[in-house]
Amino acid sequence: MTQRHSLRISCFVFLLVTSVQTAIMAQDQCLTCHEAMEDSHAALFKKDIHYAKGLTCADCHGGDASKEEMDAAMNAKAGYIGVPKGDRISATCSKCHSDAAVMVKRYRSALPLDQMELLEKSVHGKLSTSGREHIAQCTSCHGSHGIVTKTNRTSPVHPLNLPATCAKCHSNATFMRTYDPGLPIDQLEKYRTSVHGKRNMSGDPKAAECASCHGSHEVLSAKDVRSSVYPTNLPATCSKCHSNATYMKGYGIASDQHEQYAKSVHGKALLEKKDLGAPACNDCHGNHGAAPPGLESVSKVCGTCHALNAELFSSSPHKKAFDSRKLPECETCHGNHEIVAATDELLGVGEGAVCAWCHKENENIKGFEVARTMRSLADSLITGENEAISLVSEAEQKGMEVGEAKFKLREIRQARLETRTKVHSFDLKQFQEVADLGLAATSTVTAEAGEAIDQYFFRRWGLLVASLIITILAVSLFVYIRRIEKEQAQNR
Repeated sequence: MTQRHSLRISCFVFLLVTSVQTAIMAQDQCLTCHEAMEDSHAALFKKDIHYAKGLTCADCHGGDASKEEMDAAMNAKAGYIGVPKGDRISATCSKCHSDAAVMVKRYRSALPLDQMELLEKSVHGKLSTSGREHIAQCTSCHGSHGIVTKTNRTSPVHPLNLPATCAKCHSNATFMRTYDPGLPIDQLEKYRTSVHGKRNMSGDPKAAECASCHGSHEVLSAKDVRSSVYPTNLPATCSKCHSNATYMKGYGIASDQHEQYAKSVHGKALLEKKDLGAPACNDCHGNHGAAPPGLESVSKVCGTCHALNAELFSSSPHKKAFDSRKLPECETCHGNHEIVAATDELLGVGEGAVCAWCHKENENIKGFEVARTMRSLADSLITGENEAISLVSEAEQKGMEVGEAKFKLREIRQARLETRTKVHSFDLKQFQEVADLGLAATSTVTAEAGEAIDQYFFRRWGLLVASLIITILAVSLFVYIRRIEKEQAQNR
């Protein structure tokens, strides 16, 4: 295509658009009049998507836009309603936006037709304090006379403008107190400190903003099980971007976090068992102030749930060692998204033990010996517990009273669980004190259960011997009586 030909096409398109707009103005006497009055609304409407599509002032305000006389144009018999108020605003918008005949057939629009339905079911669709209208109307977010598509940089719902649009209400303490006093009003400030917020402010429209997580017309309470930010739904919400390798390309971030999380102890608890106490993405990364945990923060995040472990680690020799090597704390041994259930196999210096990553027989020897000893004590405790459980079970099956021994089994289990926590101190003395209590309880239970079993066999043998003696006595007595009877018979 030649440059001259391209210029001709451009001129033709310009003339066509100009002629269409001129025709609209000719039949929209409302606009003509308000322009003459230098009305700011008229100037805005000239930039509006509805003006570009051929709509007139009367399509929203009613009346007859073809009439030059004001009384005729604004006649109630012609359907003039003036400036819509309250729910009448959204109802006016939905006349077209919920009608397939208008949106699809007339304007070839790909916009969904259920925005009004979704809005009415959302938190914004609840009644306002007046009790006569919804909290938010279409114009609350999209504006009125200067409405443009969401892809237009000037639109209030453009990704780069949306945080400020939502903040008009959500950062207004007086307004928000009316509806939900417990809802924070600093979400925008927190968002701007996050990676998402910083990228958004730098002009990156791909970075997550309010609607990316909460939705647009269908915004629901975070406590609603249908909400995209409800705990069990949140990983999938984050995954919409973070699992899309094409979308995330250029950010230097892996796109398999959701896959890893789903296999983790946290993911299985939340997604499979529906345990709402299990952490989702936001529990570690934050909500509006989302940011990847740094060197110091990762332990603080884990420590909100695993408080004792974090406290023990902070006073351990590993704290200083990890900091000097710029290693994350909990994440170094346990991982981040694919955190597996902690088992005794992680402890020690054998295959699969995390201690062996740094501590070798000829390198970091002290730590090597401590890890090996801790694992040995842990194994002894497990072996002792299993033996005690087996003996108590055997004694119980034999009908012996072992109630006290069964109760003491709890002490062994408690000690074993405590040793898993004490591991984070990396102090052999602390670890051994707890392990010794468990081993002592093991010895006591084993002895009591063994004694009960011995008592059982002693009673069985005693019963056998007694039965044998009684039998012998009975037979002897029988023989003796028979002999006496025989002698008496002979004497007769």
